[in-house]
Amino acid sequence: MSEDNKKNNKSLAIACASGSFKGAFAHGVLSGLESAGIVANAYAACSSSVIPAAWATLGKVNDLGVDYWLAGLRVLGEPDATMSKVVLGGIESFCPPKQELFLPEAPVYFVAASAVVTPEAESETQGEKAKRLGRKLLVSAGKKDRSWVDKNLRLEIFSSKNIVNLSKYSNNVIINELNSNNFGEVAYASSRMLHGWEIPAWIEGKPYVDASYTCLCPVIEMVEAGYQRVIAISNEPGILSRDMFGLEEIPENYRSADIHIVRPDMSSTEFGVDFTSATPSGLSAFYQHGIEKAEDVAAKLEMLV
Repeated sequence: MSEDNKKNNKSLAIACASGSFKGAFAHGVLSGLESAGIVANAYAACSSSVIPAAWATLGKVNDLGVDYWLAGLRVLGEPDATMSKVVLGGIESFCPPKQELFLPEAPVYFVAASAVVTPEAESETQGEKAKRLGRKLLVSAGKKDRSWVDKNLRLEIFSSKNIVNLSKYSNNVIINELNSNNFGEVAYASSRMLHGWEIPAWIEGKPYVDASYTCLCPVIEMVEAGYQRVIAISNEPGILSRDMFGLEEIPENYRSADIHIVRPDMSSTEFGVDFTSATPSGLSAFYQHGIEKAEDVAAKLEMLV
């Protein structure tokens, strides 16, 4: 993309979905877009896409590369390994340079997480009952029953810049400050699925859980923040829903904003990648597939700019 086209992308946001190891696809798309010269004004992430999207915000996601995912897989293969240890190790070893991420001239960086808002839920999510609750919520997701989440959780967005509100349309979403001091806590909290992550998540002393319970991909939130075009990267073929309960589909146009949804051509399992398991060759292939899909998006944006 030409320098002139880059300048015209002031209204472009890129939002990345959750997916644990499946996030290798979203990472590949980010890498492909970066190589094509696509520079967004904002990057938004949740769960497994937090670290790759942070590097994309710096224009250095290709520096991270698929080694990020292969390192996580190696940690998972160690004795007594858990997904909590995999995620925390990834944050510690691959955290982007914070002094660059929060520079005034850097694109805005958003991270979604689910805040726990009732004392009863705090006890359940942060204590011994968490795994049981997590399994129950997976069953509820299959039934499209979001009642527990509606009562006990709230979507919150952390922003690297001072965003007053997500516009008049988003009365239920709270915007918090993302900074160098809380980045690690936010990154872990955004990815903590209750059924398999045994270490509780806290941000500045408040309980949180994975973004996926309230937000699979912060696309609509980017439109409501004022971005006129959004590239939404899904790690699954088919419909991209607003949360794991699948009650609301993310459309290709919302409040006059264009949403370009990037999806893999086939399920991640056909590449040998699932949420908490993968093969090294599968991760590499799924990452490369993301790069290939980014080429299609880059060509479309080139025509639209």
